[in-house]
Amino acid sequence: MTLMVQAPSDAPQSRTSERIAPSARTWAVILAACAGQFLVVLDVSVVNVALPSMRADLGLTTIGLQWVLNAYSIAFAGFMLLGGRAADIFGRKLMFLAGLGLFTAASVAGGFAQEGWQLLAARAVQGLGAAVLAPATLTIVTSAVPPGPARTRAIGTWTAVGAAGGAAGGLVGGVLTDLLSWRWVLLINVPIGALVLVAAAIWLTESREGKGRRLDLPGAVLVTGGLASFAYGIVQTEESGWTAPGTLLPLIGGLAVLALFVAVEARTGAPLMPLKVFRSRAVTAANVAMFVCGSASFAMWFFMTVYAQNVLGYPPLQAGLALIPSSVSVIVGSKLAPRLMVRAGARNVAVIGALVAATGFGWQSTMTADGTYLTAILGPGILMMAGAGLAATPLAALATSGAAPGDAGLVSGLVNTSRTMGGALGLAVLSTVAAARTAGGTDPEALTAGYALAFRTGTGVLLAAAVLMLFWLPRRAEP
Repeated sequence: MTLMVQAPSDAPQSRTSERIAPSARTWAVILAACAGQFLVVLDVSVVNVALPSMRADLGLTTIGLQWVLNAYSIAFAGFMLLGGRAADIFGRKLMFLAGLGLFTAASVAGGFAQEGWQLLAARAVQGLGAAVLAPATLTIVTSAVPPGPARTRAIGTWTAVGAAGGAAGGLVGGVLTDLLSWRWVLLINVPIGALVLVAAAIWLTESREGKGRRLDLPGAVLVTGGLASFAYGIVQTEESGWTAPGTLLPLIGGLAVLALFVAVEARTGAPLMPLKVFRSRAVTAANVAMFVCGSASFAMWFFMTVYAQNVLGYPPLQAGLALIPSSVSVIVGSKLAPRLMVRAGARNVAVIGALVAATGFGWQSTMTADGTYLTAILGPGILMMAGAGLAATPLAALATSGAAPGDAGLVSGLVNTSRTMGGALGLAVLSTVAAARTAGGTDPEALTAGYALAFRTGTGVLLAAAVLMLFWLPRRAEP
């Protein structure tokens, strides 16, 4: 599979692909895939504002509330690479439908849960469905459009919709919880999921590149166990801190299992993850850059929301509404990136995006306890998210450009894993930074000082990402 993001003076095939616009059916395929991606990203954050209502209704403990979030994120991160390889072997349409069906069914179970354990089990199954679905969405998008600017625009749409899902979580959750009940933050997935299932069954055509290959079960067990253990260690930091045995053991154990996975894959005839994919500079550098950028941008939504609520006194719904301009800006940035990539190259656009986001993080780090909406939320939020959108599209394009057709689903799973694990680790680290600066204080001034230090740290992370991308990323996608 190739991706050309070059000027019209390149090869004749590239010039031809620039003149061919995707058909209406092709855009229907892209939109169906993007709708699936929107749902799985939305459910990472949509339950946040509903947690107090869940606690009151189901009698959940504080730890139980954390696991409403963690059960989803750990299953999502842990099974992503397995889901990507399954799409290559068993078919992208089949895995899309299976993942979305499982996700939708789990949403029904969670929405009607009568006990806390039922809700947690449903969230874990949701995460498993999301892990099967998410890699197939990007592979469907890249295989629906031939190489060239049209494919880059399609990836921009996929990036924008996914980013919008993460950005809309707080708003959607607040509206549904306030107007209906916490159950609807899960049940809303059911009519949307059913509609997308019907559309996908009609519009998608089956494709697979791994015919005759078998799933590498030892590799699948090792990579899933390693990623799930590492993700569990990350989420334990909030409750236990970084030095507690309950944190260190799963973190170190997860890394050890992943190291064993690499050793096994190097000796396996039909590996789950052929290590040759990392010979591609574009694939390796883009995934590392996505991991680093995601570690800052994912945390932005959390800290902006808690700053608006805990310091400025916004109720949940108002806090969600306050971040709408930021949500729009990430979509604008994602859709603007393909046009800039043709002129400036994928690497340069990614670097510019990281620098724009770093500027917004730096501005946000000047927040005060009595900040105004325009200068404390609106302005810096637009810059942070526009920059994130600008960076994400070229990184996704570069990360998928060097993949062979038979590895497309795997590389798509790798893209989603890099972004998800980077976001989880970044949030854990920046939360620790903020807590250390706050030193237990709960007054607005102390909280603001902690949040500001987190944003200053995020600024440094994004500047480091810009330097990394400038010197490591190839200027254009690999043919």
